[in-house]
Amino acid sequence: MTTLVVTRAGPLTTVQDLGRRGFAHLGVPQSGVADRASAATANRLVGNHARAAVLEVTMGGLAAVAEGTVTVAVTGARCPVTVAGTPVGHASTVVVPDGALIEVGTAVSGLRAYLAVRGGIDVPPVLASRSTDTLSGIGPDVLAAGARLPIGTDTVGWPSETIAFGDVGSGGADVVVLHAVAGPRDDALRDRGSLVTGDWLVDPHSDRVGVRLNRDPDRQDPPVELLPGRDELQSEGVALGSVQIPPSGQPVLFLADHPVTGGYPVVAVLTADSTDRAAQLVPGQRVRLRS
Repeated sequence: MTTLVVTRAGPLTTVQDLGRRGFAHLGVPQSGVADRASAATANRLVGNHARAAVLEVTMGGLAAVAEGTVTVAVTGARCPVTVAGTPVGHASTVVVPDGALIEVGTAVSGLRAYLAVRGGIDVPPVLASRSTDTLSGIGPDVLAAGARLPIGTDTVGWPSETIAFGDVGSGGADVVVLHAVAGPRDDALRDRGSLVTGDWLVDPHSDRVGVRLNRDPDRQDPPVELLPGRDELQSEGVALGSVQIPPSGQPVLFLADHPVTGGYPVVAVLTADSTDRAAQLVPGQRVRLRS
């Protein structure tokens, strides 16, 4: 069996696919890849089904040895990638010979890189998905050195290109603009325009559950305030990309491992493209929300 053997896992590397849908009524989050467009690009480049499991590499730092020849692509965050010590292209189809070491270096732009292998990462599914859910602990373990990852054989036809131009996860803008539509509780805001006025900074405590935003202390941007009595609700369902406002007034942008319910107002919901962009935000990065 063809296998990838992890020799260095970096800060956080997990197995992810499109997630486990249809279990929210049981309290099980969807999980899955945080940047869906980048993962889909990686799978297309190696001729996989869109549902194939990939490796989500946060901040880079992954190294693995191929046991058997494999075909890979790395998309998303811009990370230097080498095969047997030779640099290879970002968002391009690369053959890794038997016994060669593939390394995904530290990200220089963006946060999450996606390593797809032709045939998919074939770990056992849990509740119809191979995704690691960092909130509930469902799915494969977070990867560590020594992990052996079997490679599957379920593929589709080869793509017409072997390089993806304009890979969605590769942008490095000084200010990232995220677009949102009104949420079910947008009337809980004292000033509905405050959320989309001025800039926000990405908090270091952000993770796969959500991106936390803070106001820049050096600017005079208006605070986001909730109307009296609207800071807590009976728990209700929350969707991927929801913008939730806790009593602190510091927005949380829900990502892949978000809970299925919440008790704070959801005042906006990011568009699909902007949810993918939010998954690539790094701590300290400047963000603007637009409706």
